[in-house]
Amino acid sequence: MSSDQPTPERREIPERREITVRRAPKYVPFLILGGLVGFAAAAVIAYALPGDASYDRGAVYGFFMVPCAAAGVILGAVGALVLDRASVRRARRGVVEAVPEAELSAEGTAPATEPGTAPGTEPGTAPERTTDDGEPGQRS
Repeated sequence: MSSDQPTPERREIPERREITVRRAPKYVPFLILGGLVGFAAAAVIAYALPGDASYDRGAVYGFFMVPCAAAGVILGAVGALVLDRASVRRARRGVVEAVPEAELSAEGTAPATEPGTAPGTEPGTAPERTTDDGEPGQRS
């Protein structure tokens, strides 16, 4: 009679991993915004500035739309890269611990706790805080 279930004498040690948490920008919105700014710049060039009367303003707008939109997309990408680099410098490190399968309920979710409590703590008590290096203590 063998089973794969852990016995009370044989408890598995939870797996601990060190992770990096940071806020990275999404590149696509920056590229789209840069392209829209490029379209607006082409409209300013074609309709707000004085030009040659032999050229239709719509043709001038179409001519300037492509290079201005391309330049806007490139500037949007550079802006996203700069913000991404800044987010790498502000990244924080943390330690996470896997929940053993024995503690999972039948539905495959973690056991229910009261709001504001961490799993494994008594209701009404605050979870232990850890510093950024994973040691117990005050956070700065």
